[in-house]
Amino acid sequence: MEQLMFLEEAREIPVIGNVDVLVLGGGPAGVGAAVAAAREGAAVMLIEQTGDVGGVATSGMMSHWTGGSRGGLYEEILDRSCDVRETDGGGPANRQTIHTERLKTALLDMLSEARVSLLLYTFACEPILEGSALKGVIIENKSGRQAVFSKIVIDATGDGDLAARAGVPFVIGREEDGVMQPATIMFKVGGVDYDRAVFPKKFEDYIQVPKGEIQALGHKHLPFPAGHVLLYPTTLPGVVTCNMTNCIGIDGTQAEDLVKATVVCRKQLDSIIRFLRHYVPGYENCFLLASAPFLGIRETRHFKGVKTITEEDIREARIFEDWAVTYASFNFDVHNTTGAGLDKTGEQAAFRATFYTIPYGCLIPQGIDRLLLAGRNISGTHMAHSNYRAMPICVHTGQAAGTAAALCAQKNLSPRSLDVNLLQKRLLANGVLPVSEPSCP
Repeated sequence: MEQLMFLEEAREIPVIGNVDVLVLGGGPAGVGAAVAAAREGAAVMLIEQTGDVGGVATSGMMSHWTGGSRGGLYEEILDRSCDVRETDGGGPANRQTIHTERLKTALLDMLSEARVSLLLYTFACEPILEGSALKGVIIENKSGRQAVFSKIVIDATGDGDLAARAGVPFVIGREEDGVMQPATIMFKVGGVDYDRAVFPKKFEDYIQVPKGEIQALGHKHLPFPAGHVLLYPTTLPGVVTCNMTNCIGIDGTQAEDLVKATVVCRKQLDSIIRFLRHYVPGYENCFLLASAPFLGIRETRHFKGVKTITEEDIREARIFEDWAVTYASFNFDVHNTTGAGLDKTGEQAAFRATFYTIPYGCLIPQGIDRLLLAGRNISGTHMAHSNYRAMPICVHTGQAAGTAAALCAQKNLSPRSLDVNLLQKRLLANGVLPVSEPSCP
């Protein structure tokens, strides 16, 4: 069907800001970027489309901070947001377990203390370009359509919406066919007996329960494409976070696919609750407590940068001389693109994670100046992305991008002209852990 077109008339819109650094997206990467830039003395504005900061960690109701990453703002976020109350099962709560309400407040406090100007309920709509230089962004919210100018823009939107509209080249999904990892709505159940409950935390956790092996039971009795059983303890009495809804074959950059995934995942909730009550010890009296208002999208655009990190770089734990991130650590978390469970290319328990670095060039997009990338939209391959998309690593890329942006604003430089040694010096001064002797590829 031919698409009808409407020509929008030109109009004047108010300019509401002219800042040093404009950060788009208030998830872990965006918060990391905004706080880091502001602490370097930059005037910073943060734009976020939802009513909370934290992204998937809060609005997405994520269960925990994954992987073994260390250092920098990530450690500070853990210190300020973790719930140290003992769990029902006894023993101290895991520091990486997320209490979403505490985390929302902790991140807001960090932004406020750094004097970041925050706009929630706001979409970043269009780039303001002058040739290949990004000069600002058109935004829209309840107050109408407005413009914000800045010296440097950081796209931490996950999907890289602004970078794409500015013309940065990208690959979407898997290189050979464009297929992307499935989407999920996280949810919490209450009424769980922690003394008897089981907690399969990885696809490769094959736990025997009275009626069989738990993952096999899930594949048999849950509605396709759901079928895996992932259950995580919280710090709240009788409450468990569940990562069990699943929608395959969607493109998270398309509005109609986001609607489809939301409907598919929500329709699975009742069946999952019935499954938990019938097959999983300790969950006999569980009930749906809350579900995330924000759909979890794992993968969309991989932008082309000055450098591209690969699966081999991560497997070999390469130390790049021009590093911007140190002590990144996770597994190859590729969810099955054709159904439930782990994709044949993925490795969770089977992968022995080591610390690796990410070069600064992965944060610098090709073709557009005065723009930096942070979070899961940096320059990397499909397989590498399945590792660095973890939220702690997103905080690290955010801190690096925010620090670089502030330095560029101070010195009136393009990000590609910044001396990486100066960036590394500031990162080390702000808690990023040093690397061992570089072995530059």
